[in-house]
Amino acid sequence: MAEIITTTTSEIPGKKVAQILGVVKGNTIRARHIGRDVMAGFKNIVGGEIKSYTAMTEQARDEAFNRMINQAVDLKADAVINIRFATSMVMAGAAEMLAYGTAVKLK
Repeated sequence: MAEIITTTTSEIPGKKVAQILGVVKGNTIRARHIGRDVMAGFKNIVGGEIKSYTAMTEQARDEAFNRMINQAVDLKADAVINIRFATSMVMAGAAEMLAYGTAVKLK
């Protein structure tokens, strides 16, 4: 199987959208870890990047993206266009990462 093209744009140079298959999405919800919160509290006082949260966010983004791509594969899409990411707080200490886009067939 050929690799699915992914882009944040609505067009792919040299290709035309032949069919819109629908919106595809992937999400994950991640909770903070109490040990991370203690270290984050210290960083809040002295400033600087909270690397454990950066890593957690990156992992969540990758997981949401991969789940979105899996939906596109199930639809036999050639590409996912207009990809976007969104986050929202689900409850205190837990946030959702959502990736979504439009699955399409190309010609």
